[in-house]
Amino acid sequence: MIPFRNLAETRTPDGSRLTLHEHDGDYFIKLNGRQLMSSTSTTSEILLADEACADLARRPNPRVLIGGLGLGFSLKRVLEIIGHRGVAQVAELIPEVVTWNRELLAAVNGRLLEKKNVEVLTGDVFAIIKRSSSAPFDAILLDVDNGPTSFVQAGNKRLYNRRGLQLIRNALTPHGRVAFWSADAEPAFRITLARAGFNVWEVPAKAHERAKRFAHMIYVG
Repeated sequence: MIPFRNLAETRTPDGSRLTLHEHDGDYFIKLNGRQLMSSTSTTSEILLADEACADLARRPNPRVLIGGLGLGFSLKRVLEIIGHRGVAQVAELIPEVVTWNRELLAAVNGRLLEKKNVEVLTGDVFAIIKRSSSAPFDAILLDVDNGPTSFVQAGNKRLYNRRGLQLIRNALTPHGRVAFWSADAEPAFRITLARAGFNVWEVPAKAHERAKRFAHMIYVG
């Protein structure tokens, strides 16, 4: 039996243990021993990009903000959609995750960080959204936590309340779109988005292509 290899670890701002593992060519990031993401379950991350960027293929010079680098699968799909015409900014709270992608995950998606139209911003995506009203985005993807009610980082709650949603609206172009990744269906959040002025729909997402059921939800506005 092929064992899991522990490649690296760090601490999140709240002191939780974040670890990177490899097993038989696949990669996993865990929080306190619990799997957060893997290179084997990427369907929902790709769908997040598809929904946020659906109108960008025909838009000149699109600007996209991705909240949460992870293993880079949303970034990869965004770049496939916008090509060389646009710019993708990636906000990642934990610097070590950026380092892991560059040094340990280059063969996965880490090399994408070296592209000229990719800007990596180490810090809180909320702060970036807050200061972006003068240079708005055509699409914002948010995959920074488990969803609007279950938080790995308590500070992410700010993204889902009324003020946070207003800041997101201000950070979008007039026809811009935001997409939120959620581990589970959150009916109350759909109502909150609508009350904040978004034209909302939800898209069920599978964890991987061959899954028999939908495991996650994408909220688009």
